[in-house]
Amino acid sequence: MRTSRILLPAVFAVLALSACSSAADSGAAAADAAPAAGQANVQDNESVKDVVKIAVASKDHTTLVAALQAGDLVNSLANAGPFTVFAPTNAAFDKLPKGTVNDLLKPANKEKLRLVLQHHVTTSALDLDQFSDGQVVSMADGTNATIHKQGADTFINAAKIIASVRGSNGMVHVIDAVLLP
Repeated sequence: MRTSRILLPAVFAVLALSACSSAADSGAAAADAAPAAGQANVQDNESVKDVVKIAVASKDHTTLVAALQAGDLVNSLANAGPFTVFAPTNAAFDKLPKGTVNDLLKPANKEKLRLVLQHHVTTSALDLDQFSDGQVVSMADGTNATIHKQGADTFINAAKIIASVRGSNGMVHVIDAVLLP
């Protein structure tokens, strides 16, 4: 009887350790197979797209997407928000002096690129009809931009808003120029 009192707990301990070992092994295998981290990597084809997925889906915003990737801002903008993103088109980036975009995309200029990109974002979801002439908007880089109304057209600084798309975490206003801080 005494032997069974000692042996039974030992058997349970061995079984428990074995189960933990198997769970750890399968957890490690699952971690190895896990996709890249970050909100931007969540696969969801049914919900409204977030502001990053809106840009990624646009053939007119490939330069902006490359800049967001180089500045490590994709996951930040894929989070809950709310955000208003003023998204320059590829043609807007082409208006910059030759070599500017390539220079900003260099790893050595990552912080400068981040400041330029953050100057295109505000931390609230603002529809086009919420803007008024002379309105000052605080941007994520800590500086301000000014809204101007000219007839039916709306501008932020000198960039014209040419389209607007609502995302799950804010608004994307497509603009025809790059905003510089």
